[in-house]
Amino acid sequence: MALSNPDKTSISERAVRLEARTGVQVVAAVVGRCDAYPEIPWKAFALCSGLAFLAAMLWHPDAVLGGLTFLGTGAAAALATVFLPAFARLFVDAARREAETRQYAASFFLAHDLSRTQRRSAILILVGVFERTVVILPDSGIRDRIAEADLQEIIARMVPQLAAGNIAPALRDGLDALEELLA
Repeated sequence: MALSNPDKTSISERAVRLEARTGVQVVAAVVGRCDAYPEIPWKAFALCSGLAFLAAMLWHPDAVLGGLTFLGTGAAAALATVFLPAFARLFVDAARREAETRQYAASFFLAHDLSRTQRRSAILILVGVFERTVVILPDSGIRDRIAEADLQEIIARMVPQLAAGNIAPALRDGLDALEELLA
């Protein structure tokens, strides 16, 4: 889900205000997916095929009908994971989504040279839309000023908006909370 231009402007203005007030460079990023998750369609195919085969055998023990039901249901489930992110998310556990988002954030941080700021005082707020996960990654020069519990509180403040699909308000809430913390 892309942010609208007014949302981008609003978030950028908040980040600039935060930087001017605290001296910390903040980058907010929204990513559709933090990984390709190639196993999702196969997991959906296997689970739904097995369930369809079991159901077909219980209601109508005809082997041909069971086989067709088995393959058709599995294929439909695999295809559904491509077009229905909420269904696809069922086949990736929360720990994996969190790990992939954290890894993507670390890679993003390095790829965009956020570690080259003066006094290494950059903070990345990354939202994984598919994962419905937020990672706040401070650089080494500022990490001592911010407790992990404080970052988790900021994330907890963002999650309800993110779960409702309101990415821009979630980012604005996160930037406001981060500014309160750093100021």
